[in-house]
Amino acid sequence: MLLQQSDLALAVSSSETLHIKRLFCAPGGEAVLMLHGMMANGRIFYSRSGKGLAAFLARAGYDVFVLDLRGHGGSFPPVSRHSQHGQTESICEDLPAVHARIREIKGDSPVHWMAHSWGGVLMSSCLLRHPELISQVKSCVYFASKRSVQVSNWHKWLKVDLVWNLIARAIVRGAGYLPAKRLRLGIDDESAKMHRQCNQWARVSPWVDSDDGFDYARAAQDLVLPPTLYFSAANDPCLGHPDDVRRFCAESGPHRSRLHLLGRATGHLHDYDHASLLTHPDAERDHFPLLLPWMSGPSSADFG
Repeated sequence: MLLQQSDLALAVSSSETLHIKRLFCAPGGEAVLMLHGMMANGRIFYSRSGKGLAAFLARAGYDVFVLDLRGHGGSFPPVSRHSQHGQTESICEDLPAVHARIREIKGDSPVHWMAHSWGGVLMSSCLLRHPELISQVKSCVYFASKRSVQVSNWHKWLKVDLVWNLIARAIVRGAGYLPAKRLRLGIDDESAKMHRQCNQWARVSPWVDSDDGFDYARAAQDLVLPPTLYFSAANDPCLGHPDDVRRFCAESGPHRSRLHLLGRATGHLHDYDHASLLTHPDAERDHFPLLLPWMSGPSSADFG
C-alpha cells in the first residue's frame, strides 16, 4: 500500500502546540510513538522521500506517530529566551498527552514507544512517573540512549565536558537559551531549563527530578518497565557509548531487556555512530528488521 503522511497538532498550554507526524500504509496497524533526542527533532526518523525508520515500520504495517518536543521541529513556538519548559514538562505533561491522543485515535490497543538518544531517558522517566501507562506500552526500543556519561576518553572530554558542560552553559547564561542551530551544535535549539536538567543527569547526578525531587531510580526498583530493546553503536565514543547504554539499562530496574551492538563485530555492515544507526542508507536492510520480532513479542527475538 502507498505510504501516507499527515500532520497533527496538540495544544499543551495556552501558547504551546506540539507537532506530530503520522506515517502509515495501513491505518489499522499497531501504533508506534517515536521521540528524538537533544538538539534534534523528529526528522531523524523520517524524510520527505519516504526513507527512515518511521517509513520502514509504516510499510511493515505499523501506524507511526513521530513527536517533536516543545519548540522543536514543527512544534510552536520555537525555543527562545522566553521558553520556560524543560525535561520535567516533557516527562510529566507532553508524553502522557501525546500517548493519550494516540489512544484516542487508535482505541485501547497498546502502543510501542521508540526513541533516539536522550529521548529514551525521557520515555523511561515518563513511564516511571506515570506507572499507569506501563501496561499500555507493548514494547520499547531505544537507539543509543544513555542517562549519564561515565566513559572516559578524549571524545567525552571535548564534546561533553568542554562543549556541552562549559561552553554551552556560558552561552545559555548570555543568550537565555542554547542557540544550537546557529552554533551548528545540532538541528534544533534547547531551552535553558532543558539544557540545565539534561546537564545535571548526564554528569552522573542522581536520577532525581530537579523540580520536585521525584526519585526515578527508586521508582525503577519498585516497577517493571515494558520489554525494552537497547541498541548501541560500535563507533559511538561518548554520546551513546555501549557501556553507558548498558548502565542505563541496569539502572532502569528489573525488566525484560536485550542489548545489541550495531557494528561489524556483531555481523553488521558498518560500525555505526550515534546518528547513522538511524540515518544510514543500509540501516533498512541491515538492522531495522531486528525490531519486528521484538515488537511482535520479545521472546521471539533471537539475535544477540
